[in-house]
Amino acid sequence: MLSPEKRAELIELYGQGVDLLRAALKEFPQDMWQFKPDPASWSIHEILIHLPDSESNSFGRFRAAIAQPGARIFAYDQDVWANRLNYHDQNWEDAVELMHYIRKMTYDLLKMQPEHVWANTIDHPESGVITMDDLLETYADHIPGHIRQMRDNFEAWKGV
Repeated sequence: MLSPEKRAELIELYGQGVDLLRAALKEFPQDMWQFKPDPASWSIHEILIHLPDSESNSFGRFRAAIAQPGARIFAYDQDVWANRLNYHDQNWEDAVELMHYIRKMTYDLLKMQPEHVWANTIDHPESGVITMDDLLETYADHIPGHIRQMRDNFEAWKGV
C-alpha cells in the first residue's frame, strides 16, 4: 500500500496530466502527428484519441473500486480499438477536451477518498485483483508515459 504522502503526490501528478499533455503537444509540428515509426506503433494523433478511451475506462474503474469493491470490470484491447474506431479519422481537439473533463472529475473524486478506501479492489479479467493504489500508479503515469512515446516518435520522424 502506498504511503499517504506518495499517494498525494501521485494524485497531483494524475491531476496535472492534461496540462502536461497540452504543454508537450507544443513540442511537435502537427504535420508529423500522423507519423508512425513502424506499423505496430501509434502516431501522436492515435495516442491523443486513445487517451480519452483509456480515461473513460479509468473513470469507471475508480468508481467501481470505490462504490462496488471486488467488482469484475471490463477489459478492452486498445490496439483493436485504435484500428476499428479509426482513430486517425477522429478529432484530436475534442479528444483532449473530453479527457480534461473526465480526468478532472476523477481527480476531484480521488482527492476526497478516506484512507481505508485505497485498499479497495476490482477484478480485472486479464490482470486479476487490482487495488485503488494500483490504479492510481498506473493512471498517474499514463499521460507522462504517452508523452515519452510522442517524443520518441518525434525523434524517429526527425531521423527520416
